[in-house]
Amino acid sequence: MKSIRLKVATLLGVLSCFGSVHATEARIPLVPLPSVVDFTDGDGWGVGLGLSVEYESAYEGSDEFQFEVDPAGGVQWRTGEQVFFWAGEAIGWRALAGGAWLFQASVGYEEGREESDSDDGRLDGLGESSSGVAFLLELRHALAEDWRYFLDGRISTGKVGTLGIFGVGTCLGCQPDGTGWEVGAAVTFHDGERANRDFGVDTKQSIDSGISETDVDSGYRSVGLNVNYRDYLSESWQVFGEALYEHYGSDVSDSPISRNNYEAEIGIGLIYVF
Repeated sequence: MKSIRLKVATLLGVLSCFGSVHATEARIPLVPLPSVVDFTDGDGWGVGLGLSVEYESAYEGSDEFQFEVDPAGGVQWRTGEQVFFWAGEAIGWRALAGGAWLFQASVGYEEGREESDSDDGRLDGLGESSSGVAFLLELRHALAEDWRYFLDGRISTGKVGTLGIFGVGTCLGCQPDGTGWEVGAAVTFHDGERANRDFGVDTKQSIDSGISETDVDSGYRSVGLNVNYRDYLSESWQVFGEALYEHYGSDVSDSPISRNNYEAEIGIGLIYVF
């Protein structure tokens, strides 16, 4: 992991220098945070289209890593201090209140784990875990001017179970146009349904796979660190990067599904903002 983090820092550092040279006229996002995407420039429509490349754990708890190419960007409509958006498989709304409170609500589709996610056959016999619609509610509160420090709370719930994420963050060298670095730390909790969806093994799965039957309790899931970076290479081209490290609690790490006691990913992408 040390080498992975070093490569991420080096790559994003180079991009940061490149972006600062080519940055042009600043846009005005809803909040100046790199992790809160805003393609608008005041009221009206905002559209961004692009691609991202990620190197990530093949599935939660895996010791296999893989590259994945995904679309990036979305369509947004802003009126005052509200933004309605469609990005990937999610649609939602976010709003700024009192200059220091950011509310977000969205609904999206969350895909489950498949046996083929493991090239080494470590998921054979487990079948496909549940997929379905998930509802996300998020609240952020600025602790300092320009969102230099903030608190973050999120709850995701639906057919796939419930996750609760509570964290703190800081924006480093962030600009009013939403560019710069953002670093956060968070603690994650899950209910029994989500815990066993990701790390449990029921009776049928145990018989089919030969893996010991396992029931994972609800409660503490993990603690993690995340880094977000965003900058403009030109008036329309935007570059972004992200890195995540999540360290599992003992209950999750002890599951036979977990080949590692952590999950990690790094990614980089380009978006053309219309």
